[in-house]
Amino acid sequence: MRIESGTATNTGPAGRWSLVVPLKPLARAKSRLAPASGALLRPRLALAFARDTVAAALSCPDVADVVVVTDDTAAGAALAALGALVVPDAPAAGLNAALAHGERVARTARPGAPVAALNADLPALRPAELSRVLEFSAAFPRAFVPDAAGIGTTFLSAGPGVDLRPAFGGPSRARHLASGAVEITLPGIDSVRRDVDTGEDLRAALVLGVGPFTAGRWAAGASSRDR
Repeated sequence: MRIESGTATNTGPAGRWSLVVPLKPLARAKSRLAPASGALLRPRLALAFARDTVAAALSCPDVADVVVVTDDTAAGAALAALGALVVPDAPAAGLNAALAHGERVARTARPGAPVAALNADLPALRPAELSRVLEFSAAFPRAFVPDAAGIGTTFLSAGPGVDLRPAFGGPSRARHLASGAVEITLPGIDSVRRDVDTGEDLRAALVLGVGPFTAGRWAAGASSRDR
């Protein structure tokens, strides 16, 4: 891996996907997690989730670069330090508009590359499992991974020259199916499906095994949670 203009780029032949990761401003992120984490820890966990997600993605040999779309300057700086290309949410028109903006940025930089959208709240993400998903996705114009609940979506891909057409939010699994995207039902990709919105989700991710940023932040917050 080399660093070019602040962007981590895999130099091997397998490093070919551009991933787009959207992130809300931390002050508004993961509101449903507050009952389990507390108001102070919640935004810090949201950032830790994103850092573990981006770090795992950049460690995947099938990933060439990661574009993070966010207006949060602190989060952007932390993710840029990992090697992501961070761009502002110029449309400021919601999640799907942010993803479409990130797709345009990625394809301007690498016009012939396949592109995938990836949730920022996958703290247990394993590079090897992401690699399996990307290799499977390469056979289809568009493909997606449903979340662990089977309602939403954690990953959506589009091949070269194919529009991503994201429809994230709420029951997005049904919308992506209806749009013609192929549902990815591979076994052994639990870490790609395990997004975190609630305390129950976080407990499931911790059992699965979270990355170092989330593990450290959760451990550091233990004393305040116990008080």
